Order: sequence, then structure tokens, then C-alpha cells
Amino acid sequence: MKIEAVELRVVRLPLVTPFRTSQHSQDERIALLVCVHTSEGEGWADCPVSPGPFHEPEFLSGSRAVMAEYLVPMLMAAPGVTAARVQAVLAPVKGHQMAKAALETAVLDAELRAKQMSFAQYLGAVRDRVPVGVSVGIPGSLAELISQVEDYLEQGYKRIKLKIEPGWDIEPVRAVRQRFGPDLALQADANTAYSPASAHRLRALDEFGLLLLEQPLAADDLLGHADLAQLLTTPVCLDESITSPRVAAAALRLGACSVVNIKPARVGGYLAARAIHDLCAAHGVPVWCGGMLETGVGRAANLALAALENFTLPGDISATARYFTEDITAPFTLDDGHIAVPSGPGTGTEILPGVLDRLTTHREILR
Repeated sequence: MKIEAVELRVVRLPLVTPFRTSQHSQDERIALLVCVHTSEGEGWADCPVSPGPFHEPEFLSGSRAVMAEYLVPMLMAAPGVTAARVQAVLAPVKGHQMAKAALETAVLDAELRAKQMSFAQYLGAVRDRVPVGVSVGIPGSLAELISQVEDYLEQGYKRIKLKIEPGWDIEPVRAVRQRFGPDLALQADANTAYSPASAHRLRALDEFGLLLLEQPLAADDLLGHADLAQLLTTPVCLDESITSPRVAAAALRLGACSVVNIKPARVGGYLAARAIHDLCAAHGVPVWCGGMLETGVGRAANLALAALENFTLPGDISATARYFTEDITAPFTLDDGHIAVPSGPGTGTEILPGVLDRLTTHREILR
């Protein structure tokens, strides 16, 4: 397959409500979309980088620049590019996992559409719909938190994840557990907000029967997570730490986690994500699919990934209406706490051209 052109688009999607974590707050999603035009058709991908390098090392203008100056020219110069070869072709460029993942995903989308095969079929999905949870940002008060959780449960979400940070941890978790009872599937996500010195405070979360505590320490502190995991009865889950299959293998060997959150963009794409899934399955470690405020393009691919056998916990995929009043694809909807896995060719979802053009703030075509 020959890549003839690559289109980069920046689109601006207002969020339904502001979303705050321990690291940052945002009231809109500024998304970077990639479209590859090939000799066999086109493919789309969502590169879920943030505008600035505050949550991840990669950021939007940097990803655009590295694609335009290095990654895209390398792909265009390579003969017979397939999705399976993208990472090898781009290997001389160090880092930039999300940019590489977006290009690989767009090539895979084009490849599978030409073959009339879905992402789910290609990745090895075993179910046609997946249970999904919802991530609740840090609100202004406990009353607001309780109201939000109640609303999400009424909508049918199967799992609630609370964002926490020092000073907003024990009390909100206790309040939600007391209000909604012991049967609520509940977990907490710290987004790297704590240090090893906070172990005593994190141990206080053990009494609430959480499914897991996600990424309490710094992303590069695997040893700290391994030590913390020995102190807690709550399972420790790694998210920001998991940046490749190799790092995932190291984390499992060290005992740094007993659950893994796989974010395809962060680990280098859906092929690497599948490899991490298989690795964790071999070690008896459950996985789930995290969200990065993807547009419908990324949401569709995440649903296909989350349909693999070892994705045994509800992911942070959520219905479109959780985040956007308008998306660049048809909305994904919740049905009894589940979302259907797209079955059409490629990601199985189609771009809405009129909406895309209206929400686009920047467009460039690389030839």
C-alpha cells in the first residue's frame, strides 16, 4: 500500500461539563486528527494529545511538527507500507508514541477498509458489546459529586471512577461508598498525584472496597508502586506508567501492579495494546481500556480493543453524550451499561464531513 498524502486536522469540541483531574482542568477537547490517503483508500485516526505538555510529554503542536517534518516523509518514502510495518519504519525517530500510534492506526483503518474487515475482527474481539464505566472529575463540593454519580448510575453506567488528589481523596470516596452502598463498582484514580510518603493516607482507602487504585505515584516510579502494592489491600493499577509492552513486562515482573489500564495511544498503537493484553493474560493480570477524551474515531477503535477476552473490567470509553454535545461521527450510546462494538470495515464509524469542517480550526495536507 502506497501512502499518497496525509491530512492533519485540528478540531475544537466543547465539553458538556469541565473535566478536572489532579493534573489539569479543561472545558474543551482540542483534537488532532490524522487521515492517510493511500492507493487503496483512506483511513482516519485520533491522536489524543493535549494542547500543552502538562499531562503527557507529547503535545499537539509538537505532534503536528514531528509528523510533518519526519514521520510522514518517512512513511511516504517506504515501499509497501502496512500497519504492521509502521513502527519499524518510524523507529529511527525516538519517542513520540502518540504521533506514531495515530499514523499506524490511520494506516490500519485504510488497510482494513480495503479488506472489508473490522478492527474488532482483526484484533480478535470475543464480544459484540462491552460494559463501560464513567470517570468523574474533581467537582466543587461533595454534594456536587454525589449528584453527578447519581446521575451516571441512573444512566446505566456499570462502574464509577473518582478522580482524587491530596486533600480530595478519603472524604469523597467515603461519601460515595456510604451513599451508594458496598455493591457499587468503585475505583479511584490519582493521576500520579501522590509520593511514597503518602502511603499511610492511601492505606486509608483500603476500607472502602475499591476495585483498584489507579496510578498513585509518578509514572517512572515502578519500584515505588511495587513497594506500595505490598502495603495496600486495594489492587494497584498502572496507567501513565504503561508506555510500551516492554515497560508492561517490567511492571509485572516487579509486582508494581495487579491490574493494567491500556491506553492505545500511549503505548504506541493498537498492535502494541494487543500485545500488552496478551502479556497480561498470560500472567493472569486483568486489563481495561482507558479513555483520553477521544473523538468518535478513537472511541470506535477503543471499543474494538475492549472487546478482547482479557478486558474484564469496564473501561473509560463512555457514551458520546458524557463528553460532547456534538462529535465528528455519529454518537455512541449507552444500552444497559454497555456500548456496541462497531462491526463495519476499519473502525466501523464514518466521519460527518459537514460537522468536521465546521469544527476544524486548522488543516494541512502533506504530500
